[in-house]
Amino acid sequence: MTPRRLHRVVAVAEAVTWALLLTGMFLKYVTETTELGVRVFGMVHGVVFIAYCLATVLLWVDQRWPVSRLALGLVAAVPPFATVPFERYAERSRLLGDAWRLRSEHPRGPLETVTAWLLRRPAQGLLVGLVAVAGLTGVALLVGPPA
Repeated sequence: MTPRRLHRVVAVAEAVTWALLLTGMFLKYVTETTELGVRVFGMVHGVVFIAYCLATVLLWVDQRWPVSRLALGLVAAVPPFATVPFERYAERSRLLGDAWRLRSEHPRGPLETVTAWLLRRPAQGLLVGLVAVAGLTGVALLVGPPA
């Protein structure tokens, strides 16, 4: 999967899960028919939110984004549907490449070294990503829902 494709997939998935969560909130608070949508889609959205944030950090390191673009990408995950306009902005601004830079280029520094290892071993990188998402989701569950 290319950087461009990864970012598009997680950005759209994050927006879709926002829509599902908002639908669940409508059913819970407006129609007062069920809380199930918030429970299910809240969890799904939380998992995808974490995946989007981790993918954004991965892209920041590999594509050498300035810190301001990383911050903008992470902030875009907070308001509903903002990841899609950010993805379009990133595409227009050529922040997303067709190839992973650190698969072939020598890494500089510890962040690039870890990122290069993850990208050069896709199966292990995917496993580490899944474990990271699961671990961060577990921490979020322990901390509790937003107030």
